Amino acid sequence: MKCPYCGYRESKVVDSRPADEGNSIRRRRECLACEKRFTTYETMESLPLVVIKKDGSRQSFDRNKVLGSMLRACEKRSVPLARLEEMTDQIEQTLQNNLDKEIPTDLVGEQVMEKLREADEVAYVRFASVYRQFKDIQTFMSELKKLLEEK
Repeated sequence: MKCPYCGYRESKVVDSRPADEGNSIRRRRECLACEKRFTTYETMESLPLVVIKKDGSRQSFDRNKVLGSMLRACEKRSVPLARLEEMTDQIEQTLQNNLDKEIPTDLVGEQVMEKLREADEVAYVRFASVYRQFKDIQTFMSELKKLLEEK
């Protein structure tokens, strides 16, 4: 790490501690030449995720779209925003842990449905009806029956 004061390239770490809720490490360093202290932050680099849409086009993964769709499904339901953000974080982490960096929208949708099923059954049915494009009342009823059988 280059010293911001004198430009010398050697320093020693004096103190390290977690920062940003454990997502980075704050390091206090001391330059070996001028002995001035400075702070650096170390964060993990994450590779960008690419979502393959149903028409074959590709776009960057947008966690705000996932959160927005869950917010719409949970409208007027008792699911707190903090819980939805936590679920979005879990979905994003699961996708990041996937070896493929190009992910089909089906995988994202299934992850969202799984999380919504755990959080709120009505929100799950709302999301599923749009995501799976229910054509008539029969497909809607068959999904409800599956949900009831799981209980």
